[in-house]
Amino acid sequence: MQALVFDNSLTFDPRRADPAPSDGDTLIKVRQAGICSTDLEITRGYMGFRGVLGHEFVGEVVSSSNKDLVGQRVVGEINCVCGRCDLCLSGLSTHCRNRTVLGILKHDGAFAEFVRLPQENLHVLPKSIDDDQAVFVEPLAAACQVLKQIKLDGRKWVTVLGDGRLGLLVAQVLRNVGCPVRVIGKHPEKMEMCQKWQIRSRALADITPRHDQDVVVDCTGSAAGFEVAMQMVRPRGTIVLKSTVASAKPLNLAPLVIDEIQVIGSRCGPFKEAIRALAEKQVDVASLITRRMKIEQGVEAMDLASRPGVLKVILTIE
Repeated sequence: MQALVFDNSLTFDPRRADPAPSDGDTLIKVRQAGICSTDLEITRGYMGFRGVLGHEFVGEVVSSSNKDLVGQRVVGEINCVCGRCDLCLSGLSTHCRNRTVLGILKHDGAFAEFVRLPQENLHVLPKSIDDDQAVFVEPLAAACQVLKQIKLDGRKWVTVLGDGRLGLLVAQVLRNVGCPVRVIGKHPEKMEMCQKWQIRSRALADITPRHDQDVVVDCTGSAAGFEVAMQMVRPRGTIVLKSTVASAKPLNLAPLVIDEIQVIGSRCGPFKEAIRALAEKQVDVASLITRRMKIEQGVEAMDLASRPGVLKVILTIE
């Protein structure tokens, strides 16, 4: 099969072996896959992953022990879990001690013609969600996870740091629950997008330390972003970290102690809620697509996705 593979360098492999499903796995023919910041960070050393990249995808089931799934158009949750460890048994299966993670940890991903996943990871899509929208189910679920971790209402002031792919999804999710939300970013075209969605925005260059926000959701994936978050959040406020990054940088964490700031890490989220939001047109994802490219152009597509101002680059697989 064709695949985009990372092994110290990024290459397009036109003859990669097809995945061999284990018991309980399904084999899925990938239709489209989205490039995410995590994919880019992996090529910079994050997680030490080697193999086929990609975890945001939509595809069609071609083989499964569940015959009702064959032919269905699906998306898939990325954590493949054992179901037996203490974390799985306590309801924390996304943190399974024995998990593999699609395109991130010991599990070949979806930048390929075929991908395998356990059937319990799959969600069948309604016809009202097209392939372009379906690629956003996984990152939109991650955005929805913020609402699972903190209580928000119309009285809390929330800032989303970062106007990239994930930040703009998080901002729309928070807007939908009535939060007074604003986006802080660097790109005028993203500010215009926020205005269209009736979300306030400001340029990062115009921000001064105010320490007045109830919640700051940091989607920058950078140490500098976390430093800005600490300057914006009020005493006993909350910072939610939504992005991962490969690089390391020393941080002064004293403000967290002095101002008694709560810091919450936030990763994967509820697929069903993301699918519902897309089906009900609660979130605009079409505006986030910068370009579609064939998987044969995968190396160039990854380079494009890494450039400032670029949002979602989608790989199409024929």
